[in-house]
Amino acid sequence: MEYISLLEELKNKIKISQNRAILSVNKELIFLYYEIGKIILKNQSQKGWGSKIIENLAEDLRKEFPNMKGLSLRNLRYMKLFAESYPAEIVQEALAQLTWYHNQTLLDKVSSNKREWYAKKAIENGWSRNVMVHQIESNLYERMLLEGKTHNFSQTLPDKNSGLAAETLKDPYIFDFLNLSESYLEKELEDSLVENITKFLLELGKGFAYVGRQYHLEVGGEDFYIDLLFYHLKLRSYIVIELKTGKFKPEYAGKMNFYLSAVDDLLKHKDDNKSIGIILCKDKNTTIAEYALRDNSKPIGVSEYKLSLPAELAKELPTVEQLTKLGKNIESFNRYDNQILEFLEKKETATTKEISEILNLSDRRVREILKNLQNKNLIKKIGKGPATCYTLK
Repeated sequence: MEYISLLEELKNKIKISQNRAILSVNKELIFLYYEIGKIILKNQSQKGWGSKIIENLAEDLRKEFPNMKGLSLRNLRYMKLFAESYPAEIVQEALAQLTWYHNQTLLDKVSSNKREWYAKKAIENGWSRNVMVHQIESNLYERMLLEGKTHNFSQTLPDKNSGLAAETLKDPYIFDFLNLSESYLEKELEDSLVENITKFLLELGKGFAYVGRQYHLEVGGEDFYIDLLFYHLKLRSYIVIELKTGKFKPEYAGKMNFYLSAVDDLLKHKDDNKSIGIILCKDKNTTIAEYALRDNSKPIGVSEYKLSLPAELAKELPTVEQLTKLGKNIESFNRYDNQILEFLEKKETATTKEISEILNLSDRRVREILKNLQNKNLIKKIGKGPATCYTLK
């Protein structure tokens, strides 16, 4: 037993060291890319060199460092944009905690005034690149910071908690992972959210811990049931969530006030903060909701939820049917994207057959992936027929 304990301790030490080494290598790589971009910017600015200089540098650097990935023309252009977009050193430190693919995504998909915020959220929440893309496409920045939220936190919580509670609340919440009929019931909504609890927790945000559904409370000898009960680790508060399939009604605030009083009395530990209520409705009249909360002594937020992304974003994304037809599981698809791009950075050109062998996929599947990369303007096709090759743009 002592040997097993010793072995486990050493294994943990090695794993921690390996993780630190990976983080250290990534950090140095990001700093290197930033310095390369800064030097290119400086020389173009001071010496008036055009874009041709980047093409020459990409060619010569790959000759000098044939085994080093990431020196393609496309990547050098990203490095220049990277340095141009983030002049402040403090931002560079934060971005060095993200992978290069995360940083490329921020440059591609996010306007300059939002990039630092998304970067910090990605670090704070440990988002994968795909999760970060989803949060960007669901307008998380606007839902958490810009759009008007309905709550009474500033009147009912101490200053140290009211700001965090307000930041934690979103409006609207996006439940695009649910598959509900048009005339769904509250129970069906609750069932679907619990069945998809991992995605639901991701949408709620960092810090939410699931306690239970239809949580039983006995008050005055009678039984009451809370739709969903959570605990927020950072707020150190119970979070009571009530689901409504219609428009917000003032009486919902009174019922939530009752639940919060009961939770504070029956569940709250002496070290916990006041419990918080969130009423999720399909629709709300902001003025009516504000009146309902104005003189309420309990901290309550009222938010809408949507079962799909905003129309202007949804129309740009593939449908579930299209994804199923093409057989594109998002996680694996992006993994193959990255493998192909890395392969082309190293080899410069490759045929469909060569890429099929590397990925161990059928030629047909590879052609689908290559077509998508062409549509993204990341690669281009050279030649025709059997001599067709692909290279980075």
